[in-house]
Amino acid sequence: MLFAAVLLLGAQPARAAQMPVLKNDKVAVTQYRLRPAESANIAAGHPSVIVYFDGRVEFKPSGSAPVWNTGPAMMTFVEVAFLGGGSGETWGSAGLAPNQKVLAENRYARIYDIRVPAGGREPQHTHKARVIVTLTGADLKHVLPDGKEEPSTLKTGEIAWRPATTHAGMNLGKTNLWVIAVEPK
Repeated sequence: MLFAAVLLLGAQPARAAQMPVLKNDKVAVTQYRLRPAESANIAAGHPSVIVYFDGRVEFKPSGSAPVWNTGPAMMTFVEVAFLGGGSGETWGSAGLAPNQKVLAENRYARIYDIRVPAGGREPQHTHKARVIVTLTGADLKHVLPDGKEEPSTLKTGEIAWRPATTHAGMNLGKTNLWVIAVEPK
């Protein structure tokens, strides 16, 4: 069963297998893979958020390795570390489509869940610049405010930086889209 969770953390040293995915002036994104019974501390030295894929995980309190793979298979998770100082501004659900659910927001980021069923549509909405973590991918079409259409394919497991945009969305594929978006402040 596919599952995703979001956990806001402080910074601690890392021990798990890790691969840098992207870095810019706002974020540093690292992908981690844990074998069964393996644990990891989180490494960026900055406040961060974790998005994890399927598997069984246990989060332990500070002072021990906070992430443990308690399942029988490999587990993958992504850390998005915030490199800026953040902002006291609150965004809430402003600009988001009705099917996009805010999971967490603090001074560093707004994190939200995007789900569009196969064949589904989203009305025009606005995203700020963001990291996307694709839990289940789909073939999409975006319609910009000027009427221009842009095809897009998101693959399961894809992690990418997307610039700010306003568009309407359509899921043209046969799979439900599920994305966690992390917008740094």
